[in-house]
Amino acid sequence: MHGSPTNPKTAISTPKLYETDFYSWTQEQALLLRNQQWHQLDLLNLIEEIESLGRKERQELRNRLSVLIAHLLKWEYQAQRRSRSWLATIRVQRRDTLRLLKDNPSLKPYLEEILPEAYEDGRDLAMGETDLPKSTFPSECAYTLIEILDEQFYPGEPSELDE
Repeated sequence: MHGSPTNPKTAISTPKLYETDFYSWTQEQALLLRNQQWHQLDLLNLIEEIESLGRKERQELRNRLSVLIAHLLKWEYQAQRRSRSWLATIRVQRRDTLRLLKDNPSLKPYLEEILPEAYEDGRDLAMGETDLPKSTFPSECAYTLIEILDEQFYPGEPSELDE
């Protein structure tokens, strides 16, 4: 790490370190960046990891939306089984989704793109948790993104829990 930018030992050991001790590799790359030792960076793996971070944010958004939709479906189609737990999950998923979007505003346009897939995943989750047949739920999402993320929106008949 502290050798010259053309140190062959560093050039060979860095990619290997990536494969054998990821945490150590991250610390080494951070140090190299801080010290502006550009030629010693493991660029291929560094690029891959940065791109992976972006994909993880998109995946987290899709997953949160899926869980939120599943609970909205359960709330609407199994009104007799509504619980404080379902209410808490809806609230937490909304809050965390909105925080994720606040921290990553460039993900907002991605919401429209992922809604059909998030709905499909959410419907599958709701089916598995309720034992209701697929035909119970609409084939496409009946909620708008505004409704899904609106803290006042609870589909179906009103409940004393959602007041």
